Amino acid sequence: MKNSEALIKIALAILLFLCLLDMPYGYYQFVRFVALIGFGILAYKANEQNQKTEMIIYGGLAILFQPFFKIALGREMWNIVDVIVGIGLIGSLIMNRTISQR
Repeated sequence: MKNSEALIKIALAILLFLCLLDMPYGYYQFVRFVALIGFGILAYKANEQNQKTEMIIYGGLAILFQPFFKIALGREMWNIVDVIVGIGLIGSLIMNRTISQR
């Protein structure tokens, strides 16, 4: 896996885990913009590598986190989504690293 993809996944995971803290509203807006861009890049790279499943997942996450038409899930549900997506990003890093070492 390329370093840029790993960096994007790590940065997004950290930003999502920080959403669990009591942050100002502007931080959550910032995370939405960064997540839209980051997941968009990951979807594009997955498409270039012909990984259709990952492309659909990252594209769906880009739509979920996009800041223009907000999806109102409530604070608790967003916290659950943030944790699941953050763990998924770290898990994909570990799986890709394990596969590339073989």
